[in-house]
Amino acid sequence: MKWLFLGSLITNTGISLIWPLTTIYMHEYLGESLTVAGIVLFLNSMFMVVGNSLGGWLFDHWQPYGTILAGIGLNLGATALLIFFHGWPAYPLLLVVSGFGSGVTATAINSYATRIRDKRPSVVFNVLYFTSNLGLVIGTLIVGFVLPYGIAMVFALAAGLFAIFLVVALWHYRIEKVTITASAKQVTQEGRNPARPRLVMLMVTLFVTWLMYEQWQSNISAFMLSEGLTIKDYSFLWTINALLIVLFQPILTAFDRWLLKHIRLRLIGGFILFAGSFLILLNGSGAYPTFIVAMVVLTVGEVLALPAVSTYVTLFTPLAQQGRYQGLIQGFASAGRALGPLLGAMIIEGTSSYRLLFVGATGLILLAVLAFAFTVRESIPALNDPLHPAAHSR
Repeated sequence: MKWLFLGSLITNTGISLIWPLTTIYMHEYLGESLTVAGIVLFLNSMFMVVGNSLGGWLFDHWQPYGTILAGIGLNLGATALLIFFHGWPAYPLLLVVSGFGSGVTATAINSYATRIRDKRPSVVFNVLYFTSNLGLVIGTLIVGFVLPYGIAMVFALAAGLFAIFLVVALWHYRIEKVTITASAKQVTQEGRNPARPRLVMLMVTLFVTWLMYEQWQSNISAFMLSEGLTIKDYSFLWTINALLIVLFQPILTAFDRWLLKHIRLRLIGGFILFAGSFLILLNGSGAYPTFIVAMVVLTVGEVLALPAVSTYVTLFTPLAQQGRYQGLIQGFASAGRALGPLLGAMIIEGTSSYRLLFVGATGLILLAVLAFAFTVRESIPALNDPLHPAAHSR
């Protein structure tokens, strides 16, 4: 488990060295328009979705070890080439390859997490969520210090991190493919899963949530500037976000057994808090304390809902389909991240109203949560003994 968490930390640190620079680098250094930069980011996210799906299929049908090595290898190769070839069109092409590799790797990491038996899946995914966010914080912090030495140095550092991850995976990620019975194999081939309706509705809710969460990482910054606030004020909100995630991690661990028993309530409550953050912005005065309160509500919703999605899917997915469904989680999240900024920008430019964006975000999330709540009514499998393999394989 410690090597899985270390791998998550390393790969997310490496990724976060690259993606924050995309718009700035393409616009300021390569002379491309913001529209072109947006298209490149969209393509990067879409190829990440493809990587998520393929990674899940390979994990289930080929081998876990080869899948994660392939994902890391693609990331390492693309990033190493970027050290020497970061002009146009090499930069966007290699960025897309890196996104594809990141998609395969992210799904493989989550799928590996479903194989850990000595801890409840909720504990594993809580810590995995923490390490991934810690990697993002470290990466975005480091990149500001490294960039003055040149963009090639940034790519060299990212490639170095992926190389370290490859070594870790080579030594510590060798596990066997799951052997399944003939009946289970038939279920897998036919794609039958009694929990499919509730899982599909959860994926839709996750997609809508990420679609709107991306407004915080894109269009809300422009809204804050229009209200007379500064980029520094906006950046500090994400400092609050990171600190709260760190502070809430021990709390989640301490109450993990209760949260696992009430995972449906945890998911619904977390998603409602996402909607609540936009409701606060909608009814707020536009003053900075309003944004701080909204960010606190958003972060609490984030730490409750997002790690619990992977836990819930693990509990209700057959062992032979874990890779597939973990890939779907990553794919729906990546699709929401890809379309979110574009959708928000279209609403704002078409209506000249941030208020309409906040109304739409609140309404869409609540509708999705309501549909999910009516679809999911039963308790989790192996409720009295969540460490039992049945809690993973049912």
